[in-house]
Amino acid sequence: MKAPGHLTGQWLDAPEGHRWWFDSGSTALDFAYTGTVGPNTREILHTDNDLSSWLIERFEEFDGAVTERELADAKALRETIARAVIAISRGADPAGEDVDLINLFAATPDIPPVLAGGRRQAGRSRVRVGQTLSALARECVEVFSPDESERIRECAAFDCSYVFYDESRSNNRRWCSMQRCGNRAKVRTHRAKSMA
Repeated sequence: MKAPGHLTGQWLDAPEGHRWWFDSGSTALDFAYTGTVGPNTREILHTDNDLSSWLIERFEEFDGAVTERELADAKALRETIARAVIAISRGADPAGEDVDLINLFAATPDIPPVLAGGRRQAGRSRVRVGQTLSALARECVEVFSPDESERIRECAAFDCSYVFYDESRSNNRRWCSMQRCGNRAKVRTHRAKSMA
């Protein structure tokens, strides 16, 4: 499940210094990974401009304006999403207060859909921060639902704790990234077979 018309994934800087592409499978989970989710991530939304840049990349209709208060609201939602997705990936229910906050953001007006090809944009104006946060929260409502939550899982690598939404048709994704943990697992398996 993705925000309408938007791709998922982003470049992350690993603590050991290299950059790698992580596609969480969900724009809302990508948002959670703009902050500290577990030991291997770090804050990237230091200023209102950082949040503006991140939202512009995902919501082309976004007007780019962010206040300090909106940055604080966004970080509160982000931390809530992170806690909820970690709980779900471990087979637990998210905390009630986290569910309440996601539902609160989801209940606010989001970005209205538009059929392309018309000359007028009735009811459509600039998209504000609150609308993008509502769209992210609504995505959480869908992805965290009992029907979909089984697709939320932690990377199968023993030394990785990244969580993703498996959007594959076969529902068999195991790694946060094939180029990162998947490749390391293949190398380990190959070495073990070579030594046997």
